Amino acid sequence: MSAGSVRPLRRRRTPVYLITGVDDAAMATTSLALQLSLPGAVAVRHVIDPTSGTLTRTVADLTGVLERTTIDLEHACVSCAIREDIVPTLERLAAAGRWDAVLACLPVTAESTQVCRVLSWAPAKAPHVRIAAVVAALNGATVPDDLLGEDLVAERGLATADDDDRGIAEVACAQVEYADLLCLSEPPGPEATGLLTALARPHVPLVTDLSLLDAATLDACVHQHPATEAWVGEVREGVLPALEHGAAWRLDLHSDRPFHPERFTQELATLGSGPRRSRGCFWLPTRPRDICVWDGAGGQASVGCTQQWDLGQRPFTRIVITGIDDDHAERDAIKAAFARCLVTDEELAARGWSWDDGWDGLEAWLGPIDTHA
Repeated sequence: MSAGSVRPLRRRRTPVYLITGVDDAAMATTSLALQLSLPGAVAVRHVIDPTSGTLTRTVADLTGVLERTTIDLEHACVSCAIREDIVPTLERLAAAGRWDAVLACLPVTAESTQVCRVLSWAPAKAPHVRIAAVVAALNGATVPDDLLGEDLVAERGLATADDDDRGIAEVACAQVEYADLLCLSEPPGPEATGLLTALARPHVPLVTDLSLLDAATLDACVHQHPATEAWVGEVREGVLPALEHGAAWRLDLHSDRPFHPERFTQELATLGSGPRRSRGCFWLPTRPRDICVWDGAGGQASVGCTQQWDLGQRPFTRIVITGIDDDHAERDAIKAAFARCLVTDEELAARGWSWDDGWDGLEAWLGPIDTHA
């Protein structure tokens, strides 16, 4: 090689496994199993105390605890913790070149999306880090309650801030849907297995016996950021994979028509009711450019606007609902409520697809209508 064609050395990127969950014991058990499968790894655990506004970081490998540090956070929230300490710590441990991998136990109820997206948008913040896999650690015995129950994080003592009003199901479902690997610390029932495979991305491994977790399983769990983001995206196009035999069922409700704002408000309780997971997108004739988002779990639902439809893209409405209950009458009621929400032929003939209204009753959730759009 000539002197004028010298290439820079390629920077070594250390694989990082992000561990998420809503059960501290399940996360700790999974972290230990991972460390036994990867003896050359270092483990870091972050714990937020919203009362004192502190973040405690513990770093350990198979030789023992290497450091334990408590720092003050300006605001005791997950976003602040990720910005101020979690991502910088991952980069510091990866850059040390001392370990073969980093196992990062995120704060309980934290979602890995925040770490993965930061590293996707700004890879220079952690140039030595490669997200190898996102792991969702759950207690197999409590999966149905965790994914479809009504508990709030505050009711389980897991709030990360004073105003943390999230539901356990909302958090746990999002963690499962984003995961590259599902690990259960206790044996699951058939309902749990069916529900997990219905929500998880296709072909994501499910480990129900942590003693069988090995390096080969981990090597098969390659985090592919674009594919993961497409699976969890609010705007879901294409055919969903068929459900395997099991207790879980799915309603895939879709239409090219918008929701009527008033009827949608009236049907909110029915669409978001019961022990089910529901998510998707919809649009309104009063806000024809806005992508409106539906996100529900465990009988709680939220709506909002995140972005706008691309130019030339035909808006559509699609809400996917997953459950394991046997109440066929309620499923029929949900389908009927969805149909009632849609704008009718008569309304389209009278008013068209775009309505020039300055108010539609959804301002509390979606903000004011942009009359200049």
